[in-house]
Amino acid sequence: MGASPTLISSVQRAFRLLEAASAHETGAPAKQLARETGLPLGTAYHLLRTLVHDGYLRKLDDGSFVLGDRLQTLYSGGRSQALLARVRPALSALRDELDSAAYLTFYEDGEIRVSEIVDGPRTPRVDLWVGFEDAGHATALGKAVLRELDDESRKEYLSRHTLNDLTPHTVTTPVELIRRLESTPLAPAVTDLEEYALGTVCVAVPVYSGGTLGSIGVSMPRTRLDRIDEVRERLLPTAHRVTRSLSLTM
Repeated sequence: MGASPTLISSVQRAFRLLEAASAHETGAPAKQLARETGLPLGTAYHLLRTLVHDGYLRKLDDGSFVLGDRLQTLYSGGRSQALLARVRPALSALRDELDSAAYLTFYEDGEIRVSEIVDGPRTPRVDLWVGFEDAGHATALGKAVLRELDDESRKEYLSRHTLNDLTPHTVTTPVELIRRLESTPLAPAVTDLEEYALGTVCVAVPVYSGGTLGSIGVSMPRTRLDRIDEVRERLLPTAHRVTRSLSLTM
């Protein structure tokens, strides 16, 4: 069944109130918003209370209404989706050209988080049996981020994360991890040689979204280890394109 006319009109009225409130940076009282939207005062009060309750508006101490935090969350989420849409073609091209699942991560709020994975039936993603937030030391994607951090930020990250022993190849001491990050022969690319999952190797390089650090990379079976140099050469120009795309003003 379709939405009732009453429900549709209520939604329309709520949007009109949000639009009216957005025009007043310091807030506007209910009477003014009702007048500007042409709504009866009682209807405006009812809708304003609902919008405040759900976080779309915020009521100030003087009784005025301003836009709420929920709208900022929606805006941020929509902006993130738009940014990801810009880079998916590049990740898809990596997947198709290298026959490997492609990944994008960002370093946000002190954590390394996977933002996008582009895989397929012939290019399955690695089994993420341990979350990236707890495995930054064991993944190429995480290590690409850690390598780019300044000494203080890297030390702060390592102080909050246990370097868990995920496979016999995982580096579990901060000193050795930093030594390997700073001496990687493929810089700025880094590798994960079965450190996260046995039978899987990964290569990753850093990217930026404005001032936010991240990484892109691919995973593949260990039997294709001899292709690492080729993968690096394909990742680097892609990383430059992704950084340009992510850094464009929305």
